[in-house]
Amino acid sequence: METKERFSLLLLEPGEYYFEDYIASLAYANNSPWLCGRLKICSLSLVFDPKDHYKPIMKIPFTQCETISKSMDDEKNTIIIVSKQYIGMLEHNVLEPYKFVNEVSVFKINLKYAKIEDCLSLILQLHRASSLQTPEHRHMAAAIAYSRQSLTKFDPTWLELGENIIMEVVGQKITPLSINPGRIVLTSVHVYFQPFNNIEVTLYLKIKLSEIKRIIKRRFLLQQVGLEFEYENTQLYLTFKNSEIRDSLYNCLLNQTKLNMEKCDRCIMTLKWQNGAISNFEYLLYLNSLADRTFNDLTQYPVFPWVVADYLSPTLDLNNSKTFRDLTKPIGALNPERLLKLKERYYEMNSPKFLYGSHYSTPGFVLFYLVRKYPQYMLCLQNGRFDHPDRMFNSISDAWRNVQNNMSDFKELVPEFYDVSQNGDFLINKYGIDFGYRHDGRKVGDVELPKWAASPSDFISKLRQALECDYVSNNLHHWIDLIFGYKQNGAEAIKSNNVFYYLCYEGAVDLNNVRDWYQRHALEVQIMEFGQIPKQIFEKPHPPKTCSLSRDFGQLGLSSKLDQYWNWNNINLTKWFTTTAHKDIASSVKFCNDSHTVWSVGHDAMLKVHCLSTKKQIRNVTIQRFPVKFNDIVLPSKHPSTALIATMHGSLIVYDIDCCRVTDDFRAHEDSITCLALANNGYLITGSTDCSVRIWETPLAPWTRLELIESLKAELEHENKVSCVAISKNDKLLATGTSNGEIFLWSFSDFSFIQQLPGHLNCVNNLCFSPDHSKLISCSDDCSFKVFDSMSGLEVYTNTLQWPLKCLTWDGYHVYIGDQNGTLYFWDLEKFLLVKEIHAHDGALLAIDVFNDGRIIATAGHDHFIHLWKLV
Repeated sequence: METKERFSLLLLEPGEYYFEDYIASLAYANNSPWLCGRLKICSLSLVFDPKDHYKPIMKIPFTQCETISKSMDDEKNTIIIVSKQYIGMLEHNVLEPYKFVNEVSVFKINLKYAKIEDCLSLILQLHRASSLQTPEHRHMAAAIAYSRQSLTKFDPTWLELGENIIMEVVGQKITPLSINPGRIVLTSVHVYFQPFNNIEVTLYLKIKLSEIKRIIKRRFLLQQVGLEFEYENTQLYLTFKNSEIRDSLYNCLLNQTKLNMEKCDRCIMTLKWQNGAISNFEYLLYLNSLADRTFNDLTQYPVFPWVVADYLSPTLDLNNSKTFRDLTKPIGALNPERLLKLKERYYEMNSPKFLYGSHYSTPGFVLFYLVRKYPQYMLCLQNGRFDHPDRMFNSISDAWRNVQNNMSDFKELVPEFYDVSQNGDFLINKYGIDFGYRHDGRKVGDVELPKWAASPSDFISKLRQALECDYVSNNLHHWIDLIFGYKQNGAEAIKSNNVFYYLCYEGAVDLNNVRDWYQRHALEVQIMEFGQIPKQIFEKPHPPKTCSLSRDFGQLGLSSKLDQYWNWNNINLTKWFTTTAHKDIASSVKFCNDSHTVWSVGHDAMLKVHCLSTKKQIRNVTIQRFPVKFNDIVLPSKHPSTALIATMHGSLIVYDIDCCRVTDDFRAHEDSITCLALANNGYLITGSTDCSVRIWETPLAPWTRLELIESLKAELEHENKVSCVAISKNDKLLATGTSNGEIFLWSFSDFSFIQQLPGHLNCVNNLCFSPDHSKLISCSDDCSFKVFDSMSGLEVYTNTLQWPLKCLTWDGYHVYIGDQNGTLYFWDLEKFLLVKEIHAHDGALLAIDVFNDGRIIATAGHDHFIHLWKLV
C-alpha cells in the first residue's frame, strides 16, 4: 500500500482542508529515531504519515501547538514543534480508536527535498489562525485555502486534440464525511475534476460526456448547490459556492451534443412502479435520489422504512398483517403511549414546535447501522472513537424495540437492509475490530439476528421479500406521503404527527445570507446533526400500487395472447380497409363487439354501419336532413341494434337499426351535445356546450320519449363548456373536461364533486379511464396528453407532442392518440415509448376506437373517411 493511499481525508476533522505534503523525517527530540514519511499540511493540523505502516499516523492539531519554529541548531531544514497533545491513528495499520496523548511533546520534522521557507510561512499562518475562536478559526482557514487554491490552474496538456474548454469553475467533491476542493472543467468532450491536493488516486478525474447517464441537481446543507453525475455504475458528487454557479454549469452541460443521458422522469417511474414494472426497492431508491438523498452524503443518506415488526417469532409469516409495521404512521407515532408524552411536550413548547427532537436519518444513525462495514467513517464522525458497546447496533430485535419505546430514537432503516446483492455484510464484524464489551460481559461482534433468519444473507433476503410482498405494496404509498410527500410538512404533517425540528426542513434558513461566522457555524453543525427532511416530491397523496404486470394482465382486460401482442419488434400497424366516406366531417366511430360491426356518424347527419368480416357497408341511413350535425355516438350493449346519437342542436336521437326508424328524438340540452358516455349500469351521460353534464337512467325495454325525459337523475353544472366525459368501468367515477382545459372528478354513486385535477392550457378533447379504473388519461389542444391517478388526483405522466391532440383511446397500457395533423400515435405506456406513428388522415383525426381484442383500430377524420387498421 502506498503512503498516500493510507492517508485519507477521513483522518481529518469534518470541513478540514488538506493543502500539500512534503517528504520528511520526524523524531521526538532526543528521544526517538527518525521516521521517514510524508508531512501533510492541513488547515487545522499537521499530519505525519510514516513510511513504515506499522507505525501510527500522527496528527498534531494547531490549537494544541505551543510553539512552531525553525531549528537554530546544526540541523538544517528542520522544524521544531512543541505541542500539548498529539493523536495516534492506525497503529500497526489496524482500524481502532485513536489514541490521544495529552502531554507536552517536542517534535523535529526534517524536510528532505524542499526548503523550510517553502512551507513554514504557511504553517505559521495556520497556527496563528488557530488562536481564534472556532468559527473565526475555520473561516480564516477557509480564506487561506481559497487564496492558495485560486493560484492553481487547470493543466491544458491533459486535453485531447481538438478538445475545447467551455467552462471552468471551482467546486468541491463530496464523499461520505469528506470534502475535497478542486477545479471543475467542462470541455466539448469531457468533464474534469482537478483536486487542489494529491489525495486522489490520480492527478485528475475525467468523465466522457457520452458516458454520463444522468446529471442530478442536489442540495447540500439544505442549499441548492450540488450536482451529481452518474456514469459507469458510479457517481461524482460536486458542490459549488452558490446555486448560480451550479445552474450555469448544469445548463452548459445540457447544451453539449455529446451528452446522451437516459430519460428517467418521475411520472414514468411512478407509473412503472404502479404497474409492477419496477420493484418497491428500485422505486424507493429512485425517490430517494429524486429527493436529494445520495450515498455520497451521510447527512442525506437514502432512507428506507422498517416494514417488519416481528423479530421474536421462530418463522416469518408474510401472510399475516400483524407481521408488519403500520406504514401510515411515522416511527414516532407507532407507540401510542410514547406519542402521548411527546404531544404533551409539544403543546407546552414555544414556537417553532416539534414532536421529535431527533430525526429518522442522520450521519450518526446511518453509521449506527453500518459501523461494522465502515468503521473509519465512525472514527471520523466521532473524533476517533466508537460508541459505547451497549449503545451499538448489537441486535435487530433490540433496535426495533428501541425505535418504538425510546423517547429520542426514531430511526428508519438504510437501503442495505433490503439489498440482497450485498448479502448483509454490514451485519458482520468482518474486520475483527475490537468494539469492546457490553455490560453483561458479552463482546461486541456480529449483529444478533431474529430466530427466523438463518444467516445475514437469509435475513436480508427475507426482509426483501417482505418489502416486495402484497401487504407492503398495498400500503407503501402511505409511507411515501410521510417521507417524500404532502404529509412531510405543514398542516398535514401536524395532523399526521410528523413534525421535526425546524432546521431539518429546506428553506428554514438561507446560509448564504448568514454573515455572522458564529451563527453560520452553529447552523451548519445543527443541520448536519439534526438530519435533513428529504426534498418534497409530491404535493398530493401518492397513488397506491395497482398490480403486478407479471400476473394481472387478465384483470386489466388485455389480450390473452400477450406474448404475441407485446412483441414490438414484430408489430406493424397497417391500413385494413376504408369504409364508404361521409359527405362531411366524420365525427365519431364505435365498434359493436357483439355484432362485429363498426358504426360511424358525421356532420352529414348520416349513420353508417360496416361489417368487419365482409368489409362491406350494411347500413347507410340519413337520419335527419341538414343542417343537423352529429357529434358523437354510443352503442348500448343491452340493445345491440340501437344507437344513441348526439346532435349539435342539443337533441338526443335514439335510432333502431333493425326497424330503420328513430324511436326517440328529444331536446336533452339547451345547446350542442358534445359528448356521450354509457355506464355499465345503464346510466347515460351527456355533456354540452351549455356548461352542464346530465345523467339519465335508461330503461331496460325499448325506449320511449316519455320514459327518457322523466329519467333525468342529476345535472352537474360547470363554469365553461363541457367538451368530453368519461365513466370508469366500475361505475364509481365520472370525469369531465371543459373547453378551457379544466378536468373534474365526480362520484358516480351520489353525483358529488370529488376534486379538480391539474388540467391543460387549452380545450380538453378526450378523457378515458384505464380498464382497472386506477388511472385517467386526457388529451388537449395544448398538444399534451396526461395520465392521472384517479384516486389521489396526482399527475403521474405527461407528454407534449407537436400538434393539438383531438382524440384517444386506452386499454390500460397502450394508448392511441390522434392529432390535428391527422397523425395516429401508438404509445406503449408500460415502457413509455412511441411504438408507431403514421399519417392516418388528411386533416384532423377526430375519433378512435379499438376492437375488444386490441388488434383492430378504427379512426374517423376531418377528411370524411373512416379507416380501419390492423396490428399485424
